[in-house]
Amino acid sequence: MSVRHLKRGAAAGPPPDDSPVREAVDEIIRKVKSGGEDAVREYSRKFDKWEPPSFRLSEDEIARCVESLSPQSRRDILFAQEQIRNFARAQLESIRPVEVETLPGVILGHRHIPVANVGCYVPGGKYPMVASAHMSVVTAKTAGVPRVAACAPPFGGGPVPAIVAAMRLGGADEIYCVGGAHAVAGLAFGALGGGAPVDMIAGPGNAFVAEAKRQLFGEVGLDLLAGPTETLIIADETCDAELAAADLLGQAEHGPTSPATLLTTSENLARDVPAEIERQLAILPTGEVAGMAWRDHGGIILCDSDDEMVAEADRIAAEHVQVMTRDPDVFLNRLTNYGALFLGAETNVAYGDKVIGTNHTLPTRRAARYTGGLWVGTLLKTCTYQRVTTPEASVTLGEYCSRLCALEGFAGHKEQADIRIRRHSGRDIRGLENLP
Repeated sequence: MSVRHLKRGAAAGPPPDDSPVREAVDEIIRKVKSGGEDAVREYSRKFDKWEPPSFRLSEDEIARCVESLSPQSRRDILFAQEQIRNFARAQLESIRPVEVETLPGVILGHRHIPVANVGCYVPGGKYPMVASAHMSVVTAKTAGVPRVAACAPPFGGGPVPAIVAAMRLGGADEIYCVGGAHAVAGLAFGALGGGAPVDMIAGPGNAFVAEAKRQLFGEVGLDLLAGPTETLIIADETCDAELAAADLLGQAEHGPTSPATLLTTSENLARDVPAEIERQLAILPTGEVAGMAWRDHGGIILCDSDDEMVAEADRIAAEHVQVMTRDPDVFLNRLTNYGALFLGAETNVAYGDKVIGTNHTLPTRRAARYTGGLWVGTLLKTCTYQRVTTPEASVTLGEYCSRLCALEGFAGHKEQADIRIRRHSGRDIRGLENLP
């Protein structure tokens, strides 16, 4: 292989020291756990200068947010949510209960049970992330979650009407205006206006939100831990520099630490993209942020073949992988490590982020090696059950179980099998006789 890194971003090195974030979040969680809503209020006042009478929005407040949007904005939100709901329903239909008779009289099965209480966090610091409300709230309600408590930080001195509208139109049962690690802890401990604790937290956020989720895992379940947005473009000579640059910068604008990488077999494209990026940065309204991300975390990797690009892409395991090559199906069929795949020049990551219907809460920092993104299955518990229907089946299982328990030295386990063997077969198996 002759993979050449023409531009190497900081993402290729070790992750930055996150101990200050970790320590700050640990203190926030401990204070919210002990102090409840008073502690949440203290942090909201400190970080957001936001101290409303109640963090939970009333029905009148929610209605005013919805009504404040233009008819077109409401139609746009409903269109996006319908695409997400349609795909989530199709995914749900693919998840079937199971019941099978594995031996005569032995029936095993599983059921898919929605999580009862889910907290959906919607980020809104740098940009009011309306789309994130669709991704978590709509997905949870489609999965059948009975109670969805959604929260987002204040923006510009109060709730963001578009986010609140998206939460309500998506089906949220409770809506809170509060953000940050203290909001996540508030969801987990039931410290937001008297709301009950949630069982799971879903949705992306900044480094403090992600760290709060990490520290609260076990207290609650999680969808995944999302870091800075990543994009990887796989391209050959059929892709032009203008399109590649636009799609790289379109994701780099998420924040100054967002990796954006071009992986290509075209020397011309690799040579032309840097100049085109500089041209577009000069006219892009978010060019300052996108430029910092490209400068510090942008990458250009030149390969000799599709085989090399497949290997490199799987090594990188990026959140978003956009394929602009002569035959994108080559990569659909061969890639294994990615959060979401965008195939062909007409399929860009912004569509996936906002409107196409797949979920945009995706694994980052190479977590795509072992997990996919948020989907209806994330909000379901697959729970098994078993039934032994005849005495004969119980004796058959019991004989194997008795010997295996003896092998491990579990006398009480062994007796659970032996008592049924005695009752159903008349054979008296002493509880300890076969123990080593």
